[in-house]
Amino acid sequence: MKTLSHSSEMARDVVRLAQRMGGVPFTRREALRRCVYGSAGALLMEPLIVNAAPRATAIATEGKAKSVIQVWLWGGPCHIDTFDPKPEAGRDYSGALDAPIETNVKGIRIGQLLPQLAKNADKYSLIRSMTHGNNGHETASYLVQTGRASERDVFPGLGAVVSYFKGYDAGYKGLIPPYVVLTQPQGRFSEAGFLGPRYKPFATGGDPARQPFAVEGIVTPDITEEHQKERRKLLGSLNTLGGALPGDATLKTVVDSEEQAYELILGDAGKLFDLSQEKDEMRDRYGRNTFGQSCLMARRLVEKGVPFITINYQGWDTHKQHFQIMNRKLPELDQGLAALIADLAEHGLLDSTIVFCTGEFGRTPKVANESPWNGGRHHFGKCFSSLIAGGGFKGGQVLGSSNVTGEEVVDRPVYPADVIGSIYGQLGIPAEATLPHPLGTLTHVVPDKSENVPMGGLLKELL
Repeated sequence: MKTLSHSSEMARDVVRLAQRMGGVPFTRREALRRCVYGSAGALLMEPLIVNAAPRATAIATEGKAKSVIQVWLWGGPCHIDTFDPKPEAGRDYSGALDAPIETNVKGIRIGQLLPQLAKNADKYSLIRSMTHGNNGHETASYLVQTGRASERDVFPGLGAVVSYFKGYDAGYKGLIPPYVVLTQPQGRFSEAGFLGPRYKPFATGGDPARQPFAVEGIVTPDITEEHQKERRKLLGSLNTLGGALPGDATLKTVVDSEEQAYELILGDAGKLFDLSQEKDEMRDRYGRNTFGQSCLMARRLVEKGVPFITINYQGWDTHKQHFQIMNRKLPELDQGLAALIADLAEHGLLDSTIVFCTGEFGRTPKVANESPWNGGRHHFGKCFSSLIAGGGFKGGQVLGSSNVTGEEVVDRPVYPADVIGSIYGQLGIPAEATLPHPLGTLTHVVPDKSENVPMGGLLKELL
C-alpha cells in the first residue's frame, strides 16, 4: 500500500503540473496508471517538449524588446486617482484624492498616493486617452487583451500571440514556459483563443509573498525536497519499459520530458521561484505583499528569458468604499511597480523589457456619492489611462489627453489595437504577420482595415 500511496502522490503532482502547463486534463487515476506502467507520467508533460507537433514557422525578427511584463489591474483602476488627476474638477470628481504630486519630469503630475512612481516618471510614459467604450468586465478584458471585439471568432490574447511567435516554436529553450501568469488567470476570456491550449499561460497559483512560494505542480506544500526525491526514485523503480525498449525514439522523448519536469520540481530551474534567494532589502523594496513579490518574481523570470509574464492584480472593481480601498491598494501598486521599473533599469533589462500597466477600463470620473454606493466609482470604458515603459518606448512622455473632468478624450484617442500592435512591433512581430486561423481565414496579428476595428495608429510618438 505504501508503494501505491507514493505513486498516487507522484501522479497527483504530474497531473497538476501538466494541467498548469496547458496539457491534456487526465484524471488522477489515469495518471497513476501511466506512472505505474512505465515512466509514462511523462506523457503528461507534452507542453515541456520543445519539438512538439510540427507547424508552419511563425515569422518574427529580433526586436528591441525581448520580454513583456503585463501588470493587469483586474477590475479597472480609476484614471483620475492614478495617472490623470483632475483636482480642478472639484471633489465631486476627485473626492479626497485632490492633491496630485509633481513627478521628476516637469509638467507631469500623478495621483498623490503614488510618490515612488513620481520619482521614476522619466522611465515610463502615460497614455491618457485610452478608449474603447465598453463597460463590461468580460468584453472589455477581451478587447484590451486582443485588440478586437469579435462575436464570431475567439482571438488569442497578447500573451498567447507572443508565445506563438517567441516561444518553443521560435527556438525558445527555457524550461520555464514562455507565457507565465502570476498567480491566477482571470477566467474572463480564453487567453489562447483559437491558437489552442498549447499557448495557454502557465498559471503559478500560490502566493509569492509566502515561504515557500507554492507554485502549482512544482512546489508541493508540506513535502520536503528529500521526500520528493524518494518519490522520484520509487517511480523509477516501477518503470519497466526503459530497459525493455533501449534506443526507442518515442520512449526517449518521454524520458527527456520527464527529466525536464523533474528539473522544474527538484533542479535549479525550479529554484527560480524561491524568492528567499533574494536579499531581504530587495524583497522589502518591492513590498512584502502578493503584488510586490509578484513584481519581484517577474523580474527574475525576465532574467531567465521568459518572453511574456502577466501579473494579475485583483481588487480594482470598487463600486463601494472606493477611497478606503484606494488608500490601501495605491501604495502597494506604487511601491511594487516603481521598484520593478527601477530594478529592471538597474539590471540593464529595461531597454529590452516592456512594462505595460492597465486595466480593462477606467472608472466613472464623477464619484457616486448616493446610496447605496456612498462614494464608489463604476465601470468606464470611454476614457482611461495606461502606463508603458521600456523595450524601446520612451520615458517621461504623456500621450493624449482628456477633458477637465476626465470624462472625454479630447486629443489623440488610443485604442487597444494601437497599443497591442506597438508592443508586437517592438518585439519584432510585424503587423502583417499571420495567425493560424482554424478555418483558414487570413488573420493578421494586428487588425486590418477590412475588420473595421477602431484604431488611432501605432504609438509612434513614444517610439
